[in-house]
Amino acid sequence: MSAEQTHVAYAYDAESGIARITLDDAAAGNPIHTASLEQLLAAARRVNADGARVVVLAARGRFFSVGGDLAQFGGADDMAAYIDDLADGLHRAVSELVRSDAIVVAAVQGAAAGAGFPLVAAADIVLAARSASFTLAYTRAGLSPDGGSSMLVHTLGLHRALRLALLNDRLGAEEAQAAGLVARVVEDTELEAATEEIAGRLAAGAAGAQATTKRLLRQAAEPAPETRLRAEALGIRAQAGGPEGREGVSAFLAKRPPVFGG
Repeated sequence: MSAEQTHVAYAYDAESGIARITLDDAAAGNPIHTASLEQLLAAARRVNADGARVVVLAARGRFFSVGGDLAQFGGADDMAAYIDDLADGLHRAVSELVRSDAIVVAAVQGAAAGAGFPLVAAADIVLAARSASFTLAYTRAGLSPDGGSSMLVHTLGLHRALRLALLNDRLGAEEAQAAGLVARVVEDTELEAATEEIAGRLAAGAAGAQATTKRLLRQAAEPAPETRLRAEALGIRAQAGGPEGREGVSAFLAKRPPVFGG
């Protein structure tokens, strides 16, 4: 097996109705690749099997997630096929979290970049440390967004989502709160305690009422999330197989500005 196949990228535990899924590849910035997504999907499925009422999605280290591992993209024999598999795994995990009756609480410190951004948005309540920032950065690499990025329109509004997707602007923690993505901003040293307080309140609440409320509001915002996710997968696969995706990833790995055709 390769190092990617054997490396444990997520930690999971469940106690007192609260499941914790923790991105645990801090040295690499908690990147998203196919093997780590298999672990994320398995953890998301365990939530339901364990009967958890709340999920805490968190990360160890300086960053929440730097997003997709572009070195893996560039090293793939068929980048389009690799990214198609990656998007499929990410979308299965996102769908599992969105469809779960458990309330998902994300705790974010540092960058949530690329696919890390929509992974955060799959949560129902987002808490951010002051160090947190959010950026899509797909078009910079000649790719289109995936992971549920298109559903950010419901959270952020059309034109803010367009700005973030097309200009690759970065949202700081306070701006993300003002935009409606983040529920609460706290000091970095207070993030864990604030997350535990919110998770405890939810775990002590009326589970049926909370699950029904989540389902009603999410269905109102996006009745068919899997349809959006499939459209994203088709889009990013096409980009990855074309000249813009190849040039964008090559430029990133060579640490040079990309040169896209007119």
